[in-house]
Amino acid sequence: MSTYAEDYAKSIEEPEAFWREQAQKIDWFQFPSSILNQDKSHASSWRWFGGGKLNTSWLALDRHVKDGRGDQDALIYDSPVTGVRQRYTFAELTNRVAKVAGGLRDLDVSKGDRVIIYMPMVPEAVIGMLACARIGAIHSVVFGGFASAELAMRIDDASPKVILSASCGIEFETIIPYKPLLDEGIRLAETNVEHVVLLQRSQSKAELTEGRDIDWVSWEKASPAAEWVELDAQDPLYILYTSGTTGRPKGVLRDNGGHAVALNYSMKAVYGVEPGDVYWAASDVGWVVGHSYIVYGPLIYGCTTVLYEGKPVRTPDAGSFWRVIQDYDVKTFFTAPTAFRAIRKEDPEASLMKSFDLTSLKYLFLAGERLDPATFHWLDDITDIPVIDHWWQTETGWSICANMVGYGLNEIREGSPTFPVPGYDLAVVNDSGQEVAVGEEGIVVIKEPLPPGSLPTVWGDHQRYVDSYWSEFPGYYLTGDGGYRDADGYVYIMGRIDDVMNVAGHRLSTGQMEEVVATHPAVAECAVIGIQDDDKGQVPLGLVLLKDGSNISSSDLERDLIQMVRNNVGPFANFKRAIVVPRLPKTRSGKILRQVLRKMVDGVPFEPPSTIDDPLAISEIRGVLIESRVMR
Repeated sequence: MSTYAEDYAKSIEEPEAFWREQAQKIDWFQFPSSILNQDKSHASSWRWFGGGKLNTSWLALDRHVKDGRGDQDALIYDSPVTGVRQRYTFAELTNRVAKVAGGLRDLDVSKGDRVIIYMPMVPEAVIGMLACARIGAIHSVVFGGFASAELAMRIDDASPKVILSASCGIEFETIIPYKPLLDEGIRLAETNVEHVVLLQRSQSKAELTEGRDIDWVSWEKASPAAEWVELDAQDPLYILYTSGTTGRPKGVLRDNGGHAVALNYSMKAVYGVEPGDVYWAASDVGWVVGHSYIVYGPLIYGCTTVLYEGKPVRTPDAGSFWRVIQDYDVKTFFTAPTAFRAIRKEDPEASLMKSFDLTSLKYLFLAGERLDPATFHWLDDITDIPVIDHWWQTETGWSICANMVGYGLNEIREGSPTFPVPGYDLAVVNDSGQEVAVGEEGIVVIKEPLPPGSLPTVWGDHQRYVDSYWSEFPGYYLTGDGGYRDADGYVYIMGRIDDVMNVAGHRLSTGQMEEVVATHPAVAECAVIGIQDDDKGQVPLGLVLLKDGSNISSSDLERDLIQMVRNNVGPFANFKRAIVVPRLPKTRSGKILRQVLRKMVDGVPFEPPSTIDDPLAISEIRGVLIESRVMR
């Protein structure tokens, strides 16, 4: 087998040769006539695998049945909030997907039509995605429970013929009715939705709208099984709206061919699994992790994937994740640092973990936000397995940087997602686009072309794609993140560009200070933001959550943190305020809304993003900051 260094060099110097080899590892109906081409009439328009014919749903399901693996578990559904556990073999899942695909066809859905999926973490969400892929319809999964106005925006942007939904979702013990939100979203939208197919859940039944709404169970039962359709590699598979911290969400488009090739390659190269292994990504199908690594990646590669309807805590306790790993012999586990911070907060000694047999678990991967040192060290201390940070985005669909265990694990360095993945020609530049020196922070960019699996455009708005990602540094994709490389080439991602402060002429990363603050024994989670200052331009403000049971006074904590930042970053950081807050505002995917916090403190008008988990968190912090005289 090639080494990482050999494959990375080949992917940059001979991208067509490298990706031809990876394309040969999936089953095509017709192998591509070209590997990479550029549409010179449009800026930054590179497309992979022209002339190739395939079907993503067939790759994920039918192929494994054909190869004699129909009796292997494809999907394990574990729902502690309902007490339901189910297993679906590849054969069983294929049959259900074919029936739902037939039902969509009967509703006049065909290749290129859009279907919105507005569902909780239930098997029907996965089945709906794969059914769309089977007939060439383009799915757009919208996080279940999204507010009506945001759903309406997505309806108008995607113009779906059909919406697949459910009567409710469940958050801890709370039932969240979806139907009122859905009805209002459809009412607000300008686009006419012809049909809604609704899964009635026993926890909350919904009234169907006559002439529009259809009961899922009876519809699926009565539907004929549909065969897969042959698709072009460059045909769209799905639209996924970004969960960024600012701005109007963009409809990230994913194609069929590049997506299948990239994810198939990543399963062994990045995550170290083999066909038949159990792989678990604890995310939601509404986010890119759910698309890539709950559904498509594991199934295309022939793994068993886990669909978990629950939380890391309170379902029923902070031992939930360990229980799932034990019960299903999970080999590779992937989640966000936020999840483990919640577990650590409730079970700091990892007492609950000790009652479970975790011998199956070989790798623990984390992404979605920076892996803070405190969480890294905690996990490293309580587990005997590699704790691996990796970095990617909704736009890329898979890892940009990772410690690729399929090539042999490299040294794990705290705070670093290690090296760029083959295909990503990464650079760190200054504002003028010049590469910076080793160890110097700058803007992380990627030289075109992006590898297969990355977005080729924004749905319905290629100019926005160019303006958002390619205009600042022509020929380079703007990741929006800042970072640096060390002398050995390890990449360090320090946070969004907007989170870089200029303190009296010093460009400082909030991430650097967060790393220091998070090491305090009383701190469970923190955010550092740069706020306006008449003398220094900007100064840092620390917002801190305390661990359960901590009894340190606010003044003592602030004094400790000021000294820690002074010692570890330097007095020029001017870190002089640290405020204890009840919680931090986040997106539903766990990203802290630092820019919203900064604007709030600075008195700059802002709109909370559509992806905010709970808008009340902003009001709570505002009250604390006014009381602390940080704000007026």
